[in-house]
Amino acid sequence: MLNIVFYPANGELSYSVDVSEEIYQWLAKSEFSKIGKSVLRKMEIDGETEKLFLVKLGKDTRKKFKNFFRDVITQESDQVLTQLGDSPSKQEYQQATYRLKILQELRKCIENQDYLYLQRC
Repeated sequence: MLNIVFYPANGELSYSVDVSEEIYQWLAKSEFSKIGKSVLRKMEIDGETEKLFLVKLGKDTRKKFKNFFRDVITQESDQVLTQLGDSPSKQEYQQATYRLKILQELRKCIENQDYLYLQRC
């Protein structure tokens, strides 16, 4: 599993979204990887100062991410509904909706104004 991490103000707790290698690779090849610029910044984590490559979630960058997730969630929802049919098993449902759940979790973090930075690695 790989992580996409959201950071609030310095010293506050970050939030990490675990994503599979497959989803991470898909995001890396999508518009997600082109939004914003990763800049080396000093961030206080657990009382220690660390240098991390972070994307600042300013107004324009956040809006671009929101639009990206809105579009891909709409596409993914359509694919999931088509794939599942009328009566999927529990396992089929879980497999089909995993990516959609991750995308929704990432969207909610992007929309959370408390998070000021995003780390894509």
